Amino acid sequence: MSPTRPEVQAAGGVVTRNSADRGPEFLVVHRPRYDDWSLPKGKLEPGESIEDAARREVLEETGMRVELGDKLLTTEYVDRHGRPKVVHYWRMTAQGDTPWQPNEEVDEVRWITGAEAATLLSYEHDRRLIATVDAEPAPGGTA
Repeated sequence: MSPTRPEVQAAGGVVTRNSADRGPEFLVVHRPRYDDWSLPKGKLEPGESIEDAARREVLEETGMRVELGDKLLTTEYVDRHGRPKVVHYWRMTAQGDTPWQPNEEVDEVRWITGAEAATLLSYEHDRRLIATVDAEPAPGGTA
């Protein structure tokens, strides 16, 4: 019998903004290590709250400062090391950006529409999260 592997806790967000000509847009990242397009997310640091981890990971991966909105779905899967992983997501509103440079973890960030997410994103759970947020009315009348 193999020992139980600890559950990995992670957090991230569905970051939104409103484009005058395209409507709601969503911030996604390209990770060269996996050659995938995904939502910004990452593992919690020791002693860090889930909410703080979500904000930190979005800032680190995209350079975007955000305001947390409603808690969204939580996804659960087995990571590439065979460990159970739980990722907590929030709806987030872009508040401004800070200097960011492509790096080993994320080499490109892109604002896309919900329709573009359906074909660009690599994972069904990410597509489902964006579709859920895209279908909701935006808080305060803007995305």
